[in-house]
Amino acid sequence: MSGSDDFRMIRDCGRSHRLPFLARAAGVFIGLLLISAETVTPSIALAKSIAAQPVHVRTVIAPHQFPPWRVAPAHGILLKELNSGRVLYEHDAGKRMSPASLTKIMSSLVILERGQLDDLVTISPNAARAHKTHLRVKAGQVFRLEDLLKAMLIMSANDACLAAVEHVGGDEAQFVTLMNAKAAALGLADTHFSNGCGFDNTDHYSTAEDLAALSVIALDQPIFRQLVREERAIITPVNGHRAYVLHNTNRLLGRIPGVEGIKTGFTSKAGRCLIAKVSQNGSDLLLVILNSKRRWNTATNLITYGLQAAEAPH
Repeated sequence: MSGSDDFRMIRDCGRSHRLPFLARAAGVFIGLLLISAETVTPSIALAKSIAAQPVHVRTVIAPHQFPPWRVAPAHGILLKELNSGRVLYEHDAGKRMSPASLTKIMSSLVILERGQLDDLVTISPNAARAHKTHLRVKAGQVFRLEDLLKAMLIMSANDACLAAVEHVGGDEAQFVTLMNAKAAALGLADTHFSNGCGFDNTDHYSTAEDLAALSVIALDQPIFRQLVREERAIITPVNGHRAYVLHNTNRLLGRIPGVEGIKTGFTSKAGRCLIAKVSQNGSDLLLVILNSKRRWNTATNLITYGLQAAEAPH
């Protein structure tokens, strides 16, 4: 029905039945609504059809934008640009948490200060029984201290770590005393150790802030800096022929340009932890993640964000 037909119908009805003016106006209004509905309906259908089609969206984070998540993706996070000292992102960076094998960063510092890398270390029965991640070394095997340091930093091997700790400290308890003294000397007020390798304990804790400061100091040590960026290494006991292949637990190495280590960690209490150093385009990022369920995705997103934010004017 056309618009003119609508008007003619209403006019005729008005003449034959003597409808009041308001009734005739109402009829005109209804007619116009019907015409509009017929015109708009195809457009709505088209819009629905377009919306139903799959759309591939690429998310781009502008440098000034906050990271694209509403809930922090880890219990503790600190992301810094080392050249400027700027904190690019943080979440509960001062909260005390279990550091898991990030502990081995401090252990390595003490070993480098107190031990000689050419020292020969005999694996004790106690060290050979170390659980979780381990090389499965045997009591009585003899390794160079440097090779044990490689195993504890690259593969995070607890048996290698405990053997090195016992050798340098005399026993683990004395070594832990050295670790805590070092923490105090460095001003790490929210860090305390109860063992040398990172096992959970109520008296064993650190913070993202303290671990970031510790990592910067450790990276000043050339041997530490070299070892934590190695993707693979092989060690052999001096009194045997079996070769132990070490694969770095840091999956970012070789996958993100500029990644230079440095350490992973995991226990049931600590969750999945990571400290990473990334150098790209003149920016040096240090990222600390404590207790994240999706450590690698979290790290990748934060590194991408951090590199953009570091280049943004501030």
